[in-house]
Amino acid sequence: MTEQRDPHGREGSGPDGQASDAAAPVPETTVWQQLTSFRGNSSRGTDIALGAVGFALLLAIWSGLVVFEVVPKQYLASPQAVVVRLWELLTKYDFLDDIWISIYRVWFAFFLSAIVAIPLGILMSSFRIVNGLTEPIIDFIRYLPVPALVPLTVIWLGIGEASKIALLWMGTFFQLVLLIADDARRVPREYVEVGMTVGAKPSQVLRHIILPAMLPSMVDNLRITLGWCWTYLIIAEIVASDSGIGYVIWSARRYVKTPEVMAGILAIGIIGFLTDQFIRWLHRRAFAYLR
Repeated sequence: MTEQRDPHGREGSGPDGQASDAAAPVPETTVWQQLTSFRGNSSRGTDIALGAVGFALLLAIWSGLVVFEVVPKQYLASPQAVVVRLWELLTKYDFLDDIWISIYRVWFAFFLSAIVAIPLGILMSSFRIVNGLTEPIIDFIRYLPVPALVPLTVIWLGIGEASKIALLWMGTFFQLVLLIADDARRVPREYVEVGMTVGAKPSQVLRHIILPAMLPSMVDNLRITLGWCWTYLIIAEIVASDSGIGYVIWSARRYVKTPEVMAGILAIGIIGFLTDQFIRWLHRRAFAYLR
C-alpha cells in the first residue's frame, strides 16, 4: 500500500489531504495555566509550595494587624509572642502532659464513635428496618448543640473523664454514622447484584463487596470527623477539668493572657494539621489504585 501525500509532499496525511492528528503538535501548558484552569492538575511539590505561600500570607496579615495596631495588643498577640509562649509552656511548664491528655481523650472518643458508627451506618444503608428505626433519632440528636448537653452530661456522668469522653463522642458519632451510611449507599447496585447472583449471602455481600468498595471514601470521612472531634475539645475540658489543652486555654482566658490562649490554639492546630496530613498520606498509599 502506498503512503498518502498531501499536495505539498508531506507524508501521513489523511484521505482529504490534511495532516493526520498524530502529526499535530500538542500545545504545552505552563504551571500557571494548570493551576488556574478548571480542575487542573499539579505536582505534589507545587501543592506544598502553594501551602507554604498561603501560610506566609496569613502570618504577614497577622503581623500587620499587630504592628499597625489595627487590633489592640491585649486582644491579639504577635506571631513571635505566641511562638515564644508556646515554647515556654512546653519547656518550663507541664503543657506537654496536657497535650498528651487531650490527644488521649480525642482519640478514645473518636475510636468509640467509629466502632459504633461503621457497622450501624452499613446496616442503615442495607436494611430498611434499621434505617427507619435509627435515622430519625440520629437526625434529631445531631442538630442539638453540644454545649447544651453539658449540664445533662455532668448530672448523668459526673465531672470525671466519662463526661469529657461522652461530650466528644456525642459531637462526633451522630455526624459520622450518617456519612458512613451514605458511603455504603454509593456502592454501585450492580456490585451487590453480581454478588447475590453467584450465591453470596447478605453477610458476605457486606463483608466482601460493600465494605471494600466504600473503604476509600469511608477513610476520608473518618479523617474529616476526627477534625470535628478536636473542635469539641474546649467544651469537653472546661467541665471541672484540671488538665488538657482546653483547660490551659480556659484558665488563661480568665486573666486575659492572650499569648497563652493563642499558644494553646496553635498547639491544637499543629496537632490537627500533622494528623490530617499523615492520614492523607496513608490514604494515598493504601488506595493508590484510585489514581
